[in-house]
Amino acid sequence: MSKRLSVPKTYKLFIGGKFPRTESGRTYEVLSAKGDFLANAALASRKDARDAVTAARGAVKGWAGATAYNRGQVLYRVAEILEGRRAQFVDEIVQQTGVSASVAGAEVDEAIDRWVWYAGWCDKFGQVAGNGNPVAGPYFNISVPEPTGVVGVIAPQDTALVGLVSAIAPALVTGNAVVVVASERFPLSAISLAEVLATSDVPGGVVNVLTGSPAELAPWIASHPDVHALDLVGAGELDWIDLQIAAAETLTRVLLPEEGTDAAAPSLARIAAFTETKTIWHTKSLV
Repeated sequence: MSKRLSVPKTYKLFIGGKFPRTESGRTYEVLSAKGDFLANAALASRKDARDAVTAARGAVKGWAGATAYNRGQVLYRVAEILEGRRAQFVDEIVQQTGVSASVAGAEVDEAIDRWVWYAGWCDKFGQVAGNGNPVAGPYFNISVPEPTGVVGVIAPQDTALVGLVSAIAPALVTGNAVVVVASERFPLSAISLAEVLATSDVPGGVVNVLTGSPAELAPWIASHPDVHALDLVGAGELDWIDLQIAAAETLTRVLLPEEGTDAAAPSLARIAAFTETKTIWHTKSLV
């Protein structure tokens, strides 16, 4: 019996629900913890970042317009598929980072649990963050959280999966769309996560994944007029003050880098960071 040829995986970008090659044609080598070649990853360009923002902007209306219950069901479906592909993610993390299979398994399990945690908040956050306001007069006055729009994210650079999930999931809860720059050192799990998203019910363009250099891509995302919020959780080693200044030019809100071993730990504050508060007045019936 002849020996069959292996089919090595091609790691592309994830933009608008599709997997295009970078328009620049550039790639970079992803190495194992021992320095061995693992794969070529796409080195995203400025145009790729612009295309991702365009895709996200086009997807916001539909995703934000879905019911909170529906968004929760969609996000839970992502966790189900992640669970089904657990072994693949464990293997990729072991290859990229050099940790043991048990440590990699714990990271994957934590990523799945966090995704479920955020999925559960989709139809509950509005009750926690919104409220009825007391007013003098025959009116109802109600404040409700609404999505900001397109959120640019620089993912944590020191983890392969859990940091990425922790940065993406909270922005999706209330109906935002995301353009995320994955870990430059550990990009393979990011594209595998994109495959999970593509085979779930997440609409195309709601999540867009770029691989490559955060230092190259972050300034273009920060200054883009159609990016409405910027999460710099993984930008601690970049000149994030310049990114903050660039974002200010278009009145983009910024979530600054956080210190600690788990800067993107699950919290309602991370959901609230990407919402606007809408206040509604309505007259009371006097009949």
